[in-house]
Amino acid sequence: MSTLPVSAVRVKVPGSTANLGSGFDALGMALSLYDTVSAQVVDGPEGSASVQVEGQGAGSVPTDGRHLVARVIRETLAELGFAAPALRLHCENSIPHARGLGSSAAAIVAGVAAAFGLAGIDLRDKENTERALHLAAAREGHADNAAASLLGGFVVAWQENGRFRAVRMRPHADVSPVAFVPQVESATDATRGLLPERVPHADAAFAAGRAALAVHAVTSAPELLLDATDDRLHQDYREAAWPETVALVRRLREAGVAAAVSGAGPTVLALPAGGELPADIAPNGFQVLRLPVDDEGVRIVEQS
Repeated sequence: MSTLPVSAVRVKVPGSTANLGSGFDALGMALSLYDTVSAQVVDGPEGSASVQVEGQGAGSVPTDGRHLVARVIRETLAELGFAAPALRLHCENSIPHARGLGSSAAAIVAGVAAAFGLAGIDLRDKENTERALHLAAAREGHADNAAASLLGGFVVAWQENGRFRAVRMRPHADVSPVAFVPQVESATDATRGLLPERVPHADAAFAAGRAALAVHAVTSAPELLLDATDDRLHQDYREAAWPETVALVRRLREAGVAAAVSGAGPTVLALPAGGELPADIAPNGFQVLRLPVDDEGVRIVEQS
């Protein structure tokens, strides 16, 4: 194992929304809602960590080597050929946990990026970016959120021969995401359990057409977003988990606003024309956040 060439790194990572209705496990978009992680090499047992958390998750997540970011740094360094040192982490979290805004993917991407930074490896190099994407997405089991947080912008993700891949595109300037964030939390694993093993052929064909349309709508023709974000693969099946969320999606769509469940929910993603919501849309129990698309993805903001 090699010695780390860098002793401290600070990374900033955006949250994300996934699926965009029709693009289940394939489409994602980075949002201007950020977690920042500082990692410093300190004296102590190899692989140990002390973690200070501010903001989202404070008081409820581990503050030692079990912390997700600490584990990902340790595992990524091993993949890169480095022994994991003792670390002190400081996490400033703005991405709500378990709300469908990519908090776990952002933590994983932050850990991967921090490990690359400590190893002195340029994350902007294409080959390194592809490796980082696979390492992050392999932990999630799908690459939509991880790719969005890593690359920024709008992404299409897939898996090929056991490798996770993604392409990044620039959204149209009129794409103006609005998130309706409830207080209740949701577990991705639990809501995936509500999905059927098989879907009707007609629904699969519908999803394929709308997902293809979504790529065009997000990048070139936002006036088509209402049709493009329609879904038959997952949202209705998950209604039992969060009925208020699905009801809000339907209410927005009936008002002509492109809307979908964000990731595994329970947040609702809206993409209103011109960024303006109908005056009578003020649902109880949801915090309304206007979250412009993040165009950069994860970045190392400090390194020494």
